[in-house]
Order: sequence, then structure tokens, then C-alpha cells
Amino acid sequence: MSPLYLAHSKEIAARVLDGEMMIMSARDSTLFSLNELGTMIWQAADGATSLEEIVAQKICPAYEVEPAEALKDAETFVRELAEHGILVLSDKPFGKEE
Repeated sequence: MSPLYLAHSKEIAARVLDGEMMIMSARDSTLFSLNELGTMIWQAADGATSLEEIVAQKICPAYEVEPAEALKDAETFVRELAEHGILVLSDKPFGKEE
């Protein structure tokens, strides 16, 4: 599997309300409420850190989960957010030209 990098879309509004990350898509006004795990991934989506690194450094230490299973679930989650225009995905870090 090739690396997957994620960054916040510029077409969103996001706020933490009562401990939950609330994100609204400007594209279709869809509102998303992320749980603790989703918020952890969202906050780590800096465009420079791969999803695999986020899982290894943030999710696995916080939850008793196998890295391969956590990565599979995290990839499904971020791809769903990308479909709604909440995240932007790339196979290389954002801002890196080749």
C-alpha cells in the first residue's frame, strides 16, 4: 500500500463543541460530528504526516488495536471524509514537488 497523506479541505468550517469536532462542508452544507478517534485523525491531518504514521503514533498507543486493522479502518474513514470534500488526500506530502 502506498502512503496516504491527508490535509483539511479549504471548503470547510470546523469547530470543537462540547468536546466533539463539528465540521461543515461548504460544498453541500453537510454537517459532520467526529468522535474522539475521528477527531484525533482530523487534528493530525497536517498534509505532511502519512496516515500510517498517524495510526502508529496516535491511535495505536491510545487504543488497544492492531496496527493493520487500525490502518484499514482509518483509511476507510478518511476516504469517506474525502468523498464529502472534508479532507484532501494525496500519495505524497502536500507542498512537496517532485
